[in-house]
Amino acid sequence: MAGETLNSAVAQLTAELIGRSSITPEDAGCQALIGRRLEAAGLVVEHHRFGAVDNLLAHCGSGHPHLLLLGHTDVVPPGPESAWQSPPFEPMVRDGMLFGRGAADMKGSVAAFVLALERLAAHGGPKRGRVSLLLTSDEEGVADDGVRRMLPLLRERGELPDHVLVGEPSSSVRLGDGIRIGRRGSIQARLVVTGTQGHTAYARADQNPVHRAAPFLAALAAMRFNDGDAAFPDTVLQLSNVQAGTGAENVTPGTLEVKFNLRHNPNSTAEALEQRVRAELARTGLDDAELHWRISGPPFGPADGVLRRAVEGAVRERIGIDTRADTGGGTSDGRFFGPLGIETVELGPVNRTIHRVDECIALADLEALPGLYFDIIRRVTG
Repeated sequence: MAGETLNSAVAQLTAELIGRSSITPEDAGCQALIGRRLEAAGLVVEHHRFGAVDNLLAHCGSGHPHLLLLGHTDVVPPGPESAWQSPPFEPMVRDGMLFGRGAADMKGSVAAFVLALERLAAHGGPKRGRVSLLLTSDEEGVADDGVRRMLPLLRERGELPDHVLVGEPSSSVRLGDGIRIGRRGSIQARLVVTGTQGHTAYARADQNPVHRAAPFLAALAAMRFNDGDAAFPDTVLQLSNVQAGTGAENVTPGTLEVKFNLRHNPNSTAEALEQRVRAELARTGLDDAELHWRISGPPFGPADGVLRRAVEGAVRERIGIDTRADTGGGTSDGRFFGPLGIETVELGPVNRTIHRVDECIALADLEALPGLYFDIIRRVTG
């Protein structure tokens, strides 16, 4: 650790976690470190590994209400290290900010969860009910062997939570100014249009898959859904990849592959959206194209119960502001719990630098998080 001194326990733990290069799906020993600390505090700790993915489940107390703290120890790749002011996996403090990959997304929140649980255990555990922590190492990846695999285990044991608090970075400008009370669903679509590869001097337009697909692509780009409400914005569609051709200037492509993503609210189901896209394929003469439709996560929310009130109350009392509740952003592992009717709320640090070069978190925000999470736990469990 270089730069300014880390004076708080949560900053020291966050720095230790940042120092472990846990690029998804690697955990790099983060969960082992956390597990030892929580066991020493008196929590029951389990480690579950599926494939290349590590998962940690810890708890104290029993019964209901059951509050689950949800987080991940994996991070996205840092990109070229030369672009960073300091190495991404060497935590550095500059001007009151802790820098390093995962500082905000979400090793800071994970460290704060641990400190809040240690404090809870020191106070004899929850006054009523159960508090659990679930960590995975594949939230930033395909998410097949993390929470997706742990959820059936919880269901089989009769240990599904009543409330889930996710530590994802939800704040925009200052800690606590925003919380997520739900999320839009995410659909990944891939379209393959086939044509005939040939010489540009002789090929017909109807043999070129790019020409064939052009009306459909224009229709996709023009799609509007107008289905938003007080809790959710309109569904949106974005083209992400269009690939065709051999690279030669005088050869027409044999195939065109198009990838696009839909972020949809509960007012437009995945089934209805697929029907609309297929109808557009038929209208533009692409009935023979292959459409691959994959649901990454369904929409859920808006949360409106004990946990949301606890989060709003804790932010108001400890930060001194009224938080803004919305359903924006991308996806999180909350998508595995929210659609089951489990109240799911996300509260974490400022998200301005997540997934970017020189990711960082303000030390003042980091040091406020354990107390904020502890307050929420107390409000939910008494």
